[in-house]
Amino acid sequence: MADPVLEAAREAIRQGSKSFALASRLFDGDTRARATLLYAWCRHCDDVIDGQWMGEGAHDWGGSAEARLERLRAMTDLALSGQSTGEPAFEALARVARQSAMPARYPHDLLEGFRMDVEWTPVADSDHLLRYCYHVAGCVGVMMAIVMGVPPSDHATLARASDLGLSFQLNNIARDVAEDAARGRCYLPADWLAGEGLTAETHMLPEHREALHRVVSRLVDLAERYEASAAHGVPALRNRQAWAVLSAAHIYGDIGRKVRGQGPAALDGRAFTRRRDKLMAVILAAPEALWKRNVRIAAPADRTGLWTPAFV
Repeated sequence: MADPVLEAAREAIRQGSKSFALASRLFDGDTRARATLLYAWCRHCDDVIDGQWMGEGAHDWGGSAEARLERLRAMTDLALSGQSTGEPAFEALARVARQSAMPARYPHDLLEGFRMDVEWTPVADSDHLLRYCYHVAGCVGVMMAIVMGVPPSDHATLARASDLGLSFQLNNIARDVAEDAARGRCYLPADWLAGEGLTAETHMLPEHREALHRVVSRLVDLAERYEASAAHGVPALRNRQAWAVLSAAHIYGDIGRKVRGQGPAALDGRAFTRRRDKLMAVILAAPEALWKRNVRIAAPADRTGLWTPAFV
């Protein structure tokens, strides 16, 4: 019998994220289904706040951004309380939260990220940036870890999952500097910009390309620190889950490394990872997953100096 909630979620992932769709294929069937359900809710919330459909174009969801956020909160609360919502994305959240014993705080952490977007204030420093990155991506990493079977009480592993989400978001910001500027946003810390003689108003001027690239490269360097830390969570996962996580880490990490490696010219377009590069990342992640999961990681596991979520 057809499962309309799961089918709607599968369609969301097919349309919304090729990278996530590729990585999710590496999961076992049950994990893949739960990850797909979680993705559908996240995708819907993101679209509603951004006024888009599947991350693209423009879509009229009605009302102000503030009103749309309030409705997302109300519907999310209904779903998490076990009440019927009649909407596939929220039914998807209800199901995955029930199946994985997902604490309500983590979906609400993501909604807080959407509030930060709606009530936007310029990024003052790296702490402000990392707090934002946690609420729009790090908490998604935490929820994904719980979906994969990590107990909600295992805060040490959940911190590593948050680190992976932070690295993804930092790389996305590095990739999207020009696109963000076009819509009046700058996610680069003001104190980093000031160190290069730049401001949020002047950073995109052509004469500042080299200085801006140094700031963006610093962002990619920071993303790599969180990516490296996230690898210490791999031993808590099963083999196929570890394979999927490391594949995604390499795919997203490659985006930032391309921006850094291509020099100032990278800021004139949007860096992307070709399909063959994604497939290579998946292939190389398989033996790495077995090694890191079963032999453990040689590098120190200390998170000193890294931003830490409040639950740790």
